[in-house]
Amino acid sequence: QVQLVESGGGLGQPGGSLRLSCAASGRFFRLNAMGWYRQTPGNQRELVASITSDGSTNYADSVKGRFTISRDNAKNTVYLQMNSLKPEDTAVYYCNADIKERAWLRTTNYWGQGTQVTVSS
Repeated sequence: QVQLVESGGGLGQPGGSLRLSCAASGRFFRLNAMGWYRQTPGNQRELVASITSDGSTNYADSVKGRFTISRDNAKNTVYLQMNSLKPEDTAVYYCNADIKERAWLRTTNYWGQGTQVTVSS
């Protein structure tokens, strides 16, 4: 069974840094685009950053220049380095990935369980 397992997050100070990790586990044929979304109470989940299998990246305007998404294809893992944190970055962060479980199957979109990031002094 394919799963996305997140780690990292927690409490960060304004101006500080945190790093999120998300590893895809289980058997699958190919791991395509991966990304991070975030959600605050009463709001829709929004894209933070995404990265394709060949390393092309995309960022929300609110995090450009502060957050960096990267991936290690050998480890099936995506990272989100969050620098210059702001209180408005407080949210539950979710890992997302498009995974092709078998060569003959369609790509399926998966979500992680979410990890809380709180930015406060």
